[in-house]
Amino acid sequence: MSVETRKETLGFQTEVKQLLHLMIHSLYSNKEIFLRELISNASDAADKLRFEALAKPELLEGGAELKIRVSFDKDAKTVTLEDNGVGMSREDVIAHLGTIAKSGTADFLKNLSGDQKKDSHLIGQFGVGFYSAFIVADKVEVFTRRAGQPASEGVLWSSRGEGEFEVENIDKAERGTRIVLHLKEGEEEFADGWRLRNIIKKYSDHIALPIELPKEHHGDEEKPAETEWETVNRASALWTRPRTEVKDEEYQEFYKHVAHDYENPLAWSHNKVEGKLEYTSLLYVPARAPFDLYQREAPKGLKLYVQRVFIMDQADQFLPLYLRFIKGVIDSNDLSLNVSREILQSGPVVDSMKSALTKRVLDMLEKLAKGEPEQYKSFWKHFGQVLKEGPAEDFANREKIAGLLRFASTSDESGEPSVSLADYVSRLKEGQDKLYYLTGESYAQVKNSPHLEVFRKKGIEVLLLTDRIDEWLMSYLTEFDGKHFVDVARGDLDLGKLDSEEDKKAQEEVAKTKEGLVERLKAALGEQVAEVRVSHRLTDSPAILAIGEADLGLQMRQILEASGQKVPDSKPIFEFNPTHPLIEKLDREPDEDRFGELSHILFDQAALAAGDSLKDPASYVRRLNKLLVELSA
Repeated sequence: MSVETRKETLGFQTEVKQLLHLMIHSLYSNKEIFLRELISNASDAADKLRFEALAKPELLEGGAELKIRVSFDKDAKTVTLEDNGVGMSREDVIAHLGTIAKSGTADFLKNLSGDQKKDSHLIGQFGVGFYSAFIVADKVEVFTRRAGQPASEGVLWSSRGEGEFEVENIDKAERGTRIVLHLKEGEEEFADGWRLRNIIKKYSDHIALPIELPKEHHGDEEKPAETEWETVNRASALWTRPRTEVKDEEYQEFYKHVAHDYENPLAWSHNKVEGKLEYTSLLYVPARAPFDLYQREAPKGLKLYVQRVFIMDQADQFLPLYLRFIKGVIDSNDLSLNVSREILQSGPVVDSMKSALTKRVLDMLEKLAKGEPEQYKSFWKHFGQVLKEGPAEDFANREKIAGLLRFASTSDESGEPSVSLADYVSRLKEGQDKLYYLTGESYAQVKNSPHLEVFRKKGIEVLLLTDRIDEWLMSYLTEFDGKHFVDVARGDLDLGKLDSEEDKKAQEEVAKTKEGLVERLKAALGEQVAEVRVSHRLTDSPAILAIGEADLGLQMRQILEASGQKVPDSKPIFEFNPTHPLIEKLDREPDEDRFGELSHILFDQAALAAGDSLKDPASYVRRLNKLLVELSA
């Protein structure tokens, strides 16, 4: 069989089969968006050709005017979409139209809930727009040829969306792609010029490429022998238009095109910079996180244009990594057109743009937080953990990022991370010059931690931090509004002016009277502890474990251990409450063996209350059982 006519029947990737099943059974409540998706793909193909032609002008094959044409045939019940963009080779066709080229497809399928509306949003996160053709068509044909290849290298892909597709070589004189949709029974409404024109105006007016429909002739007008075409969209890059001329709906549709998302963005910022540097930016905050947000290697960045010529899809040099969720476009007059990724990675122009764009995004988030707190709450739920990477990555904007962070706190019983640092500072007690926080694995654990007892007694608010990243965050976020942060589980707690002179004097006196007990506990606990001391933090619990000032906390230890890194040895500080009945009983215990057993039980209980796992749980259970037997005897 010759290469020219080689025809194969191939099976779809399993995930595509499942996806097609969902599409065909009308997952989308809004069928007409199939056209938006196909036009969006055609626009991308034109952008790619423009970029490749910078280095290889011969790829344009004498036709530099790029456009998209949409036509229909009422009798044949077909809609055809044609572009003269970069096109596809046989290998491209099999790779792009037979598989979903995303590592997270399995995640996508796992997240499907059966709720049509929710699931259609999910599809947007996984960039599978081409398959939306099967919402309205029971057969799809794709005729394509890669720019620069001979006419004999054309390819025809066809499928009924039922598990397999056919690929064969054909002759195709023009480069680019023609998609023919054979409409299902009941979907004939789309083979109509007026209907198609309205859909294009609604969803694709912003596309910076002419989208043409056959010109309609009315009444006595003589129909020309050749089809006349008319452009039905504005065909000008949306970001080049003045802000006052762009409606909110247009910004929202453009976002969906740029981000391949199905939901409106939470916020956007459109800005033109003139002067020493000249560029236009249009930045968006998505409404929900993509599935690969926490894969730091996942593609990210803005669409980069130079004087409206598309250069690259994911230019990640213009925003720091902690803002990797931002979508949008940047169009610059100052970057050389023979740019390569290497040249783009650094240099004063890129650095200056990055600094300005970062500030713009932080301002946009600040505006959202102040003006629309409910929307910001939604933003925080999806992107809060990523924003927490900011203080470590972006020293210059540390205070600004800190102002955007949200935490749970002892002042709010809901457990929601809704307290800003500005809120917290506004409620400081008279004489309070420190900002107190506690980290832990869960809200329930930190809310009930013995470390908070003295703060509850004195009515002092403490921030409760339960994200895995929080301890790491606080190692970089050391102060806010000129006040230092203090981990209430670390070191020797000093409440400064919040403790009266009488309190301090009483604490010193109690510590003196318990020096003997401190020595006995040191001897009993031995190598397990770095130090034993009388606690000023406790009102209800008998004992706690404090972390040394320079030691790693529990969260950081667990993260490092999980990643296989060696964790430096450290021992906790055992603090006891001298007025607790258990401690008083322990102090009166004459039998040193029994004293040792009870001391170890208290130590293990303090470890459990701190959220730690026991080094020797069997010994703890044995000691506890022995004690229970004695008590019941």
